[in-house]
Amino acid sequence: MITLDLTGKRALVCGSTQGIGRAIAQKFAEAGASVILAARNEAALQKTAQELSHVGNAQHTSICADFGRFEDVEKALASFLAQEPNTTIHILVNNTGGPSPGRIAEATSEQFAATFSQHILVSQMLVQRLLSGMKQAQYGRVINIISTSVKQPIPNLGVSNTIRGAMASWAKTLSMEVATDGITVNNILPGFIKTGRLDSLTTTTAKNQGKSAEEVATSMLQTIPAGRFGEPEELGNLATFLASPLAAYITGTSIAVDGGRTSAL
Repeated sequence: MITLDLTGKRALVCGSTQGIGRAIAQKFAEAGASVILAARNEAALQKTAQELSHVGNAQHTSICADFGRFEDVEKALASFLAQEPNTTIHILVNNTGGPSPGRIAEATSEQFAATFSQHILVSQMLVQRLLSGMKQAQYGRVINIISTSVKQPIPNLGVSNTIRGAMASWAKTLSMEVATDGITVNNILPGFIKTGRLDSLTTTTAKNQGKSAEEVATSMLQTIPAGRFGEPEELGNLATFLASPLAAYITGTSIAVDGGRTSAL
């Protein structure tokens, strides 16, 4: 039996009070990691921290920051690291909400700039802050939650498709630079997963097409060979494997978790 063991590892999980981020944080905690939750809602952070599993000596903490504001995240992380200067964060999960649905031809430059900052610039800053500790430990895992749009653009997600592709290129480049330091960089590409993001996409699409949300959901399901929407925990399982020592030789990859929906190789 394969055991995913993250005992002694500390993980920073962004967007971890709901959906995919919360599921990953819980799976990490179950595997023995000490989890640092990061999100913008302090009450939700405290609640989530209390509900995480505790294995061995693992201790869970949190960082409150709005990932839509670069300076806010930078300041919050700097404050956290200053309080625990000798702490090494071995695992970083870059996960933040996507922009509103919409056609790319109608997107504004402000939407592109804000999304670029929220995804690329924040992720770059986080890596630069944590990289030295990972190198010293000769163990690091950077896991990015992106989208299957990296392989196949999704209709009505113009800005998201663009920035997600940039994120994948950033990750691939980083993976080649840090591999010799025992650090891996991989992307998880969620398909249609049961989260608030899926509800938002369903509602917006229904409004644009003059259909009911149920009709839109049925159409979505017809595109999934597995015949169902995914569960956040299923992404958490993959993230835990990629974060573990068992995945030391897997880097620079983009792995779809979509029930077979993506038709690209």
